[in-house]
Amino acid sequence: MGKRIGMEVGIAAAEAVALCNIDVAAVYPITPQSHIAEHMADIIHDGRIDAEFITVESEHSSISACAGASATGARVYTATSSQGLMLMHEILPIVSAMRLPVVMGNANRAVSGPLNIWNDHGDIMPQRDSGWICLFTENGQEVIDLSIMAFKIAEDPEVMLPTVVNIDGFQLTHMIEPLEFPTQAQVNKFLPDRKPYATLHPDNPMTMGCFNMPDIFTETMKAKDTALWNSKKTIVKVFNEWGRQFGRKYNVVETYKAKDAETLILTMGSMGETASIAVDEMRKAGRKVGLVKLRLWRPFPVEELRAAIKGCKTLIVMDRAISFGGAGGPVATEIKSFLFHDKGRPRIVDFLMGLGGRDVTVGDFIAMVERAKNKKDETYEYYGVRE
Repeated sequence: MGKRIGMEVGIAAAEAVALCNIDVAAVYPITPQSHIAEHMADIIHDGRIDAEFITVESEHSSISACAGASATGARVYTATSSQGLMLMHEILPIVSAMRLPVVMGNANRAVSGPLNIWNDHGDIMPQRDSGWICLFTENGQEVIDLSIMAFKIAEDPEVMLPTVVNIDGFQLTHMIEPLEFPTQAQVNKFLPDRKPYATLHPDNPMTMGCFNMPDIFTETMKAKDTALWNSKKTIVKVFNEWGRQFGRKYNVVETYKAKDAETLILTMGSMGETASIAVDEMRKAGRKVGLVKLRLWRPFPVEELRAAIKGCKTLIVMDRAISFGGAGGPVATEIKSFLFHDKGRPRIVDFLMGLGGRDVTVGDFIAMVERAKNKKDETYEYYGVRE
């Protein structure tokens, strides 16, 4: 194990990306992502890495610049949050359709209005159908590790898809944690130089993302969907390779004290650590409660989730975003859809919680487990709402 360094997680994200020998960064600052943009600019300005930092006037411009740079064969990074991610929305499906392996750090933040700068997952959920691989981090060490792994996943010849690493705003980005960084030599061994299959160059003109007639558009969309589903094999492979080289094992679905659990809590992002303490407290009280954590959101890890929840009676899904006018939070709705035909599936209870950065404590998780006892799986509840 290497030396641990106390560092703010947003700064650590930029340091991790710098280890990846990127060629281009185009990042427009927005709270709570700004420290990533500012520190990345400092790293490049100080000559610590040989890369270009493109100063842009908006997030729409930053993702557009990233698309162009990636199409020339460059290794490219960007970062954003909330309204900035919403402004990128027009370009996100284009990046994935052109199979450009851009890596993005998203400091998850509530979407206006009203204006709110704190954390929930309301920014990433509207982007879930844009064709990007979507990862969630639980702590600062995972931010470092997954930021590096994201480039290897995205650039794999069998994948060639953009990847977003979600980092809960403030609750992670602004925390100072003891973090372990790999050396430059270790990253160079793990992450090879990018070898694009096609590049834009004035000496060899070609077209990317050209006009698609109705008679082939459906086939194009199916190919994109198939590529995203198939990427899971590479994600698992890269996770395993990271574990062998660095000793920190990652899974697309993580579990904690879930093997004999009758009730399982399901989280994504930084809430998992708080939920694990609640599980410990309930276990001490003799209750068979466990935890399931989704690290991978797209492509959805269906079979791994089925294995993780096998045998449990109640699955309590903690949604940190709202699907307005729908059947509940987006995570619970997704899980219900995948498990709809499964015989003996658990009762699924959905809580909308932690919206706009509201604290969710150990006691709150215990209270939600209690409230779930008498709920039907078709219902959802805004936990802690004041009437």
